[in-house]
Amino acid sequence: MQQRIIFRRLLLLPSSRSKNPTPVRILTRRAQLTSQARPQLPFLSTPLAGNHQFRYLTTDRKRWLVYEVFRGFKFTVYFWAIVGCSVIAYWSVQQEWLERRYPTPHEWGFITRLRFRLAKWGPDRTDWPETDWVVIGEYAKNVIERLEDKNIEGAGLLPLVEGGMWIDGIGESGYDITAKSEPWRRGYFEALMLGAKAAEQLDDHVVDTTRHLVFPASTVVGPSNPNPRPIPFGAERAPREEDCERAYDEPEKFYMRILTTRGFSSRQKMDAALAYASWMDFKAVPDAAMKMYEWALSLASENVLPSDVPYDPKSYVVREKARAPTTNILNCLTAIAVHKARNAEFSAALPILISVLRARRSLPEPDPKTSSYSSLAAAPAGQQQSSSKTPWTVENVLNTVKRIAAPPAYPPAPDDGESVPYRDAKAYCEEAALNLYIGEIIYANKGREDGLAWTREAVDLAEEQLHRPGLSDPVAKKTCRECLSSGLDNWAKMVGRLAREEREKEKENEQQGSTKPSSGTGNWFGLWGEGKQEVAGRWAAEENVVKERTRRAQEVLQELDARETSLSSMFQV
Repeated sequence: MQQRIIFRRLLLLPSSRSKNPTPVRILTRRAQLTSQARPQLPFLSTPLAGNHQFRYLTTDRKRWLVYEVFRGFKFTVYFWAIVGCSVIAYWSVQQEWLERRYPTPHEWGFITRLRFRLAKWGPDRTDWPETDWVVIGEYAKNVIERLEDKNIEGAGLLPLVEGGMWIDGIGESGYDITAKSEPWRRGYFEALMLGAKAAEQLDDHVVDTTRHLVFPASTVVGPSNPNPRPIPFGAERAPREEDCERAYDEPEKFYMRILTTRGFSSRQKMDAALAYASWMDFKAVPDAAMKMYEWALSLASENVLPSDVPYDPKSYVVREKARAPTTNILNCLTAIAVHKARNAEFSAALPILISVLRARRSLPEPDPKTSSYSSLAAAPAGQQQSSSKTPWTVENVLNTVKRIAAPPAYPPAPDDGESVPYRDAKAYCEEAALNLYIGEIIYANKGREDGLAWTREAVDLAEEQLHRPGLSDPVAKKTCRECLSSGLDNWAKMVGRLAREEREKEKENEQQGSTKPSSGTGNWFGLWGEGKQEVAGRWAAEENVVKERTRRAQEVLQELDARETSLSSMFQV
């Protein structure tokens, strides 16, 4: 058997003599060399490790990739939808809060109301490092243009004369707005006053027409400004004079638009005239300012008979036995006295202020039911009669939902100032302001201790009103806060100057050796303690008192700010 196998293998070997040996199929040879078992075919054998071949994009993998892409797209859409809804919700809550704090007429369009709210919010914003009057002025100007455009908000506006009236140096005169509602007229007045305030702040600013940037006029490089003020680090380069023009309109344009418009009340025109006169005082034009103050006083007295005028037309002093003056007359006389004091006419200003203070102290007391610091009067009618011990009643819940869901009502028209005021919280704070004016004048006229006494009384009166429970009138709060802040500043400056002079005088006495040795608790030769103790002087001690009062007042003011800016205040009607 073994010989037969060897012989078969020899037959299978190629012949060395043949030139073209016939190739033998490997499969056949392997099949012949192996045993008589099952033949080993390539597609039936296990592939080697180095010859792996895979299909990376199989059907299952395709489905998985499509699912992952769809899932990622879905979650991306969800994420941005949540972000967008959050932004919209935040913006909506912000606009609701702004509408309740700075109400706008409901008959205006959405864009006009939105821009007017942002313009009124600008001076009070805390997220700006400083008030951006450029943005405020642009918003106010855009609102005014939309209100005067007959195709947007100004339907029904009529010119005073056919073809309009042009005022040299001012521009076009006002309009006839008597056909408009009272909220529309009041909003138009507020927009004009806000535009005038922005114009005052931007009076010394220019705009670079090549870059559309606003700069102070003192930084312009040009022949008219040989010593320009340096630009702050990191700001844009200084503008050139040939590329600059005025950044905003003159304040006169807005004030005269109010004074020449038919449809504004006497109180509104008087306020505009007083603001215009104060601006001219700032620009050092006292004669023109006095004429504007007289115009304002004539507007305040236009509904009073000449025989019933309660002041002297020449000296502007309120007569003692005259009828009680109206709110508008008292405000105008106070402004005239301040104007005279600014121009060093102390002998004319002091009698006016004292007579106005005497007239205010003789005003009638308010009815307790209508007092500005009556908590019951400030509460809604439904809450005054509610005797429930729990706030979770159906009526209270419905009122809360109504306040949140319903748009806030536009506030009613303010007092026109044509009636005699009451001696309420606001009147007390205005008395405190008069005390401040009188104290400043007396202090400037070498009556320092008397001036300090008037200032102390003003601070005490304003602080007392802020501490009164139930003070609900926002105008009275603002007046008292301004009076308290100004009074503390004046008091600190007055006492600081006197304390400084006191310390300088003590140093001079020490240098001259005129100081007397302290008697009392000192021991011989200073062996058992200091023989000389430094005792603070009178004005130094009062200076410390002022610092403590200022600290306490800051706490009170911060507490009031926290109450006004709380989240619950957004839902108040």
